[in-house]
Amino acid sequence: MSNGKNHQGPAPPMKNGGQASHPMQKLRQAIALHQQGQLGQAEALYRDVLDVAPDSSDALHFLGVLESQRGREDIGLPMIERAVAINPANVSAHYNRGNILRDLERLDDALRSYDRVLALKADHIGALNNRGVILHDLGRYSEALVSYNHALAQKPDHADALCNRGSTQIELKRFEDALSSYERALAIAPGDVAAHFGRGNSLSGLARFEEALVSFDRALAIAPDDVRVMNNRGNVLNRLSRLDEALACFNQVAASDPLNADALNNRGNIFIQLKSYAEAVSSYDRALGARPDWPETLYGRGYALTELKRHDEAIVTFERLMEIKPDYPYALGMLLYAKRTACDWRDSLSVVSKTARAVKEGKRAVTPLAFLAVSDSIEDNARCSRILAADKFKARAQALWRGEHYGHSRIRVAYLSADFNTHAVATQMAGVFERRDKTRFETIALSHGLNDKSPMRTRLERAFDRFLDVQNMSDFDVASLIRKEEADIAVDLTGLTGRGRPGILAARPAGIQVQHLGFPGTMGADYFDYIVADRVVIPESQQRHYSEKVVYLPDTYLPNDRTRVIAREAPSRAEAGLPASGFVFCSFNNSYKFSPEIFDVWMRLLGAVSGAVLWLPEGNEAARRNLAREAQARGVDPHRLVFAGYAEAPEDHLARLALADVFLDTLPYNAHSTASDALWAGLPVLTCPGGSFAGRVAASQLHAAGLPELIADSLAAYEAMALRLARDAAMLAAVKAKLRQNRDSCPLFDTGRFTRHLEAAYTQMWELHRRGRAPEGFTVAATDASAL
Repeated sequence: MSNGKNHQGPAPPMKNGGQASHPMQKLRQAIALHQQGQLGQAEALYRDVLDVAPDSSDALHFLGVLESQRGREDIGLPMIERAVAINPANVSAHYNRGNILRDLERLDDALRSYDRVLALKADHIGALNNRGVILHDLGRYSEALVSYNHALAQKPDHADALCNRGSTQIELKRFEDALSSYERALAIAPGDVAAHFGRGNSLSGLARFEEALVSFDRALAIAPDDVRVMNNRGNVLNRLSRLDEALACFNQVAASDPLNADALNNRGNIFIQLKSYAEAVSSYDRALGARPDWPETLYGRGYALTELKRHDEAIVTFERLMEIKPDYPYALGMLLYAKRTACDWRDSLSVVSKTARAVKEGKRAVTPLAFLAVSDSIEDNARCSRILAADKFKARAQALWRGEHYGHSRIRVAYLSADFNTHAVATQMAGVFERRDKTRFETIALSHGLNDKSPMRTRLERAFDRFLDVQNMSDFDVASLIRKEEADIAVDLTGLTGRGRPGILAARPAGIQVQHLGFPGTMGADYFDYIVADRVVIPESQQRHYSEKVVYLPDTYLPNDRTRVIAREAPSRAEAGLPASGFVFCSFNNSYKFSPEIFDVWMRLLGAVSGAVLWLPEGNEAARRNLAREAQARGVDPHRLVFAGYAEAPEDHLARLALADVFLDTLPYNAHSTASDALWAGLPVLTCPGGSFAGRVAASQLHAAGLPELIADSLAAYEAMALRLARDAAMLAAVKAKLRQNRDSCPLFDTGRFTRHLEAAYTQMWELHRRGRAPEGFTVAATDASAL
């Protein structure tokens, strides 16, 4: 910002009646020397004048300015204030007092000084401009804009005021207006670095990143060492997904200015995108060394620590952030997520209630995925999605798709996912991609996640007509590619998860846009036309909470691949770390889905079943430690919690599930893919449906598996049923036998049947679209057709 805060140099003195000619002559000499930069000689003459005329307002004022120029504001400011007291009409003294006060960050006092200047001289350009700067610094942007406009009414070619106005317009998200202000400034001063810099920032705000880059490059051609420009150039390269170039920018800034917190923070942000989380923490720590209480850096550091599974440190970081800035966007939710993942429930009620209250109030407090683990309210969950969608993924004013109908011989479906690798979504959908009707459907994969070069990745690359790796492309560029590919239907398989990129479909690149599988709830955005569901996960009574039209599949919305391999040999109980005998309850859900309420039930079960153990995923060290403490507090020996290590091969994990007796589901966020794993491996899953989509997925699967008797209608019934299964060996054996019998014939694992139902849904969407009708909900009729 061009703030004009430099002190106004000496001007001819005001005439003070009764002043001797000798002091006046010395004052003029002092002013001349001051203007020439000969401060020592000027000071001596000012002091000579004050020896003779101690109440000379001008001598006091100018000597105060001189001392402040030397960095001695503690001496200069009192002098100027004496000058103002002697002559309250001394405009220049009021003005320079305001400049010094702003240097001292006494913004409210500075504002009063500028107001006094304008009361004496309403057209004072400097005061109008600097008053705007103060108001900008105070966050009073609309008032700042008024002040700049008054300055420009007096002097339309004031380049500093134009640049400052542009900066304020950027804060108000008025990027087109800001661009106009900066371009007017450049017409006046083509070599003004601040104007080129601001123009680049305006273009960046308009998502015109390539043009922004040109502006930043022009600024750097004039001022190659300007770290602000280099830093923002890196930000634009980041937005263009040119991560290596962005990192080089931030490294260059950090090399020339090792304490530049902006560059170090942005460097950390790039490392997060590159999934180099340890390097991110290191960069954030350096940034915090320069600015210890910077909220953005604390947030990034906490996120990186979460990804590193250093949850205790993440909790401390987010708690520090909440102390500094309690309303920092999504910080409360990240604290909640870190504590839940670490199973740190010591102030659970307080954090959960605070988060729920913030969502009800429409605040940007928590991401929807984290909220699902603590909220059973379909209404609140939908509100949470709408908040995030409105904040992060606004629809573009001009859609890329303009109503075209392409007339392809086959319906062209583009699938977007971050999980086209070794991931549950890929595992569930791979068979569907392979079994599609190639005479009627053409498929394109747009992968915006990691290429892990795994067998699953290779399998997926072969399953599509075209497989496009777009992880290094911006949202808009990916959307433009979808439009160029003339996709009839675009399907987002990632949704509002941490890896999701809904901003791609916010540009409306396709005439039909669908969300499926990746996120169990509404996207909260009107640019998604449909959600694929079933009548268990979305009862008809809940449709009003969805921004999408609901398309019901007849069995379950969740696909499965019936070709999944289970290793021939399961490990022994000893090899799995389990005791030689005793009933094995298990829950292989992520630890953030565990709740103190469900853990209460589990511990009561261990207390009631002698020798039983609870088998859980190894997760993270903090969770293991905290769960052991929680078990002890409930009177259960912590050694009865057994933690399973990570199984590298999916088939080995499926095989070891045979060692368990019953899978205990979680609430309010059910097992999803982990429930599929258990059922495919022949392990009964016991669930209790919740009030939202996320809490009803296991029930959907059990209906499709032909085992509705494992769906309890309350937690009390859930606990009682688990106890019966543990005590009645014949009853458990019958349930397992039924699951084995159903596995090869039930709809849950009939990949071909599911594929035909999904294709029928796509066909009906396309037919409605072709006839020019708006999206509408419908139910797909059941078919007996299965793929080979």
